Amino acid sequence: MTAADAQSSFTQRLQQSNQGEGKVTVKQSKEIDDLVNGSSTGTPSTPTANRKQQEKEKTNDQAVTTKEEKPLKALSERQDSTDVSDSTVDNHKKVMKGYKINGYRVQVFAGGNSRNDRIKAEKIGNEIKSLFPGEPVYVHFYSPRWICRMGNYRSYEEAHEVLNRVKNLGYQSAIIVKGKITVQYQ
Repeated sequence: MTAADAQSSFTQRLQQSNQGEGKVTVKQSKEIDDLVNGSSTGTPSTPTANRKQQEKEKTNDQAVTTKEEKPLKALSERQDSTDVSDSTVDNHKKVMKGYKINGYRVQVFAGGNSRNDRIKAEKIGNEIKSLFPGEPVYVHFYSPRWICRMGNYRSYEEAHEVLNRVKNLGYQSAIIVKGKITVQYQ
């Protein structure tokens, strides 16, 4: 076994395929190969074998690339189709100019930190925008969860009125949260 190891380079031993183990692919220039495995003063067939190995790896890389591109294309097509269905909602971000004071907002949704929770928070945000067109809606990630909040209310009573309207629309988990709100300059 040591005689076989002595004839094979470090890189070749690393790339050997063993059952039950992962596959290692090493891509490096000839200069790096000489540094790692020693000078290539071996047999003249070694560069040919290396060239064949590199060509084989190149075709494998091309196959992997085309396999990865197909799901991405399908995903982007799905996203395009979902954007069309939400065309009635204005998805542009509106930046409110003003100053920050203590106040209240109605928190309509609080999820986890998964992609599904983000999608759900954005969906609920779009629904709230369509139901309350004059109210600002905030969908943010406050670690560790996705949050959908609405409004900038100076008093608790003002927020409570909106909370009752939101709960009557079916968002039973909605609550009032205290925090900094944006008030426009007058």
